[in-house]
Amino acid sequence: MKSRAAVLFEAPGKWDVVEVDVDEPRDHEVLVRYVSAGLCHSDDHLTKGDVPSAHYPYCGGHEGAGIVEAVGPGVRDLQVGDHVVAAFIPGCGRCRWCAAGMQNLCDNGAFMMQGTQLDGTFRLHHNGVDVAQCSLVSTFCEYSVLPEWGAVKIDPDIPLDKAALVGCGVATGWGSAVNAAQVRPGDVVIVMGVGGIGINAVQGAAHAGASRVIAVDTVPFKREFALGLGATDAVETMTQATDLAQSLTFGQGADSAIVTVGVVKPEHVGDAFAAVRKAGTVVVTGVANIDETTIPVSLFELAMFQKRIQGALYGMMSPSSATPFLLDLYRAGKLKLDELVTRRYPLEEINQGYEDMHAGVNIRGVIDF
Repeated sequence: MKSRAAVLFEAPGKWDVVEVDVDEPRDHEVLVRYVSAGLCHSDDHLTKGDVPSAHYPYCGGHEGAGIVEAVGPGVRDLQVGDHVVAAFIPGCGRCRWCAAGMQNLCDNGAFMMQGTQLDGTFRLHHNGVDVAQCSLVSTFCEYSVLPEWGAVKIDPDIPLDKAALVGCGVATGWGSAVNAAQVRPGDVVIVMGVGGIGINAVQGAAHAGASRVIAVDTVPFKREFALGLGATDAVETMTQATDLAQSLTFGQGADSAIVTVGVVKPEHVGDAFAAVRKAGTVVVTGVANIDETTIPVSLFELAMFQKRIQGALYGMMSPSSATPFLLDLYRAGKLKLDELVTRRYPLEEINQGYEDMHAGVNIRGVIDF
């Protein structure tokens, strides 16, 4: 079948909306018609060349939700008509990480940038050339084939444009606070960067009982927005955030600092490290250029102050369990999703959506198919 898709032909570059050929789903695969896709900064890293794809052309998108249109042989738990959220890490359920409850680290993650399905072949093609799929799901394609384990079934009453956000931004931010930072009641937490990921770290920290959630962003709109979703304070710089945290803790510093800026630089980690107390935690969630290899932290202080620098992928959550859990919180009014969608775009305006993200006018832009 034919489908519209946003494709990157080279990096650095921009998304081209073209027509692609979509294969039928094979063993343990499903064909999904996406209804909505989130414009996550991670996809922008591909266009800027911060993170390379193993194959071009490349169809982006890893945050989305849609409806199952067809199922391949062997699919047991999904059927035509099911509403699903894309999971950009299709947990195998058998590797060491899945067995230990860390589906976000499944060995199938090796396929995230490879562009193929789990059998090593492609399902999208353009003018006879194979097109790589982002994280096996490619939500920037109206119709896409993905592994059955990359589609998490949800209840049909949940709006798909809201459910889509749980596929990455909401879970990644929420889990960065609740799981990676291990926020506890009474904690003082700094969230550096309150875009599509950081705003959900704010929600997670507030839900976990933090007494002060300090949002840091250079954009006034984002600071104001954060105050409406759980932040107790909003400042422009990390210097201000650090001073405030120290004033609240007799000079000790924040219990945790979560780095959710769009492009992580070494100095961001250094500033977060300086902001936390003894035995405090720095969570690095934002993506850096793949060539960044050093961070300016005192190794002496790291050891003697017993600080911890913790990476976080998908908020250290498992997609198959996190998706229904977070949507249940949404139903209960404990997690805000409707408010996160600040602007909507047709697929043909995807580049404008990312320009708006860089301009700081979006918390989360969404593609409506």
